[in-house]
Amino acid sequence: MKRILFFRHAWALSLPVAMLLSVSATLAATPAAPLPAMKTGQLSVSGLSSGGYMAVQFSVAYSATVTGAGVIAAGPYSCSRGNLTVATTLCSCTSGLPWCAVSPGGTNVPELVRITARYAERGRIDPTRHLARHRVWLFSGLADSVVPMAVMDDLHAYYEHYIPPENIRYRKDVKAEHAMPTESFGNRCDQLGAPYISDCDIDGAGELLQWIYGPLHPKSNGAATGRFVEFNQAEFLPRPQEHGMAATGWLYVPRGCKRGGAGCRLHVAFHGCRQTSTLVKEAWVRHAGYNGWADANRIVVLYPQAAPLRFRNPNSCWDWFNYDDPDFAVQSGRQMRAVKRMTERLMGGGPGRNNGRD
Repeated sequence: MKRILFFRHAWALSLPVAMLLSVSATLAATPAAPLPAMKTGQLSVSGLSSGGYMAVQFSVAYSATVTGAGVIAAGPYSCSRGNLTVATTLCSCTSGLPWCAVSPGGTNVPELVRITARYAERGRIDPTRHLARHRVWLFSGLADSVVPMAVMDDLHAYYEHYIPPENIRYRKDVKAEHAMPTESFGNRCDQLGAPYISDCDIDGAGELLQWIYGPLHPKSNGAATGRFVEFNQAEFLPRPQEHGMAATGWLYVPRGCKRGGAGCRLHVAFHGCRQTSTLVKEAWVRHAGYNGWADANRIVVLYPQAAPLRFRNPNSCWDWFNYDDPDFAVQSGRQMRAVKRMTERLMGGGPGRNNGRD
């Protein structure tokens, strides 16, 4: 029964609450402030699991703005077609055996390419020609029981339809379970459990950032020297907790970017299900591996936060299967629009405020 409950409503982990709260320290609590206006550039995205699906959606829908993407354990754009059964049986193994139907080619990449083309033709996403200049880093663990490698292989095939092969790096040579791979933090690499960050002797965040941006200065190995800002997400989506987003999100600003961020890059790191600050404390925001690279290379990191919705999304996943919004994968989607407005605020392209509509 545990495997059936595991993500029955999109990746619900049947693990003791104590494991979810086992992180040693918490981020300093500060009153939620407005997201600061900055002038960063070179926007890129990445994510794990539902955050990986969100990174794919965001990079495809806003391909004219995004430079590249890093995707860990997720599948192709619009894989779920807005259907929970498809999401949990074809795009992941989260309904449990024997219902899992993941297989090579099972997501039907040609159909997803056609869906993408229709969205682009109707102006619901940016023209797909912009994807040709993207650089994409993919990671699939050999031991991943939640999003098996066949799904990631389909994501690779999807990207190959748009992006030159030399712009895609696909790592699938590590016996990793469903987690963010790091050099030294987290669970044993082949273990599944909170906080879904694993010590795999691989710097996933560093590899994806260097693939997207090119050679970077070596990361800082000490404690983070920048500033963590807890900001108000309701400014970008009214009543966010009614739509699967938390009241607040996190921003990491390196010292070199504290004066407006001119000359700094911007990276959005989407957490996976059950990886929010309220569930695993600061594990994703502090230990997913981004901040040391941010400190050494003037990269501002945006950590938007999802939130639970009773029955529809109890596990704080991002909306990649229409638990809140049938427009989940296009520019008009509530969560997509909210995060885009955050990036606009940080990139100096406008106030980035919500226009008053959900």
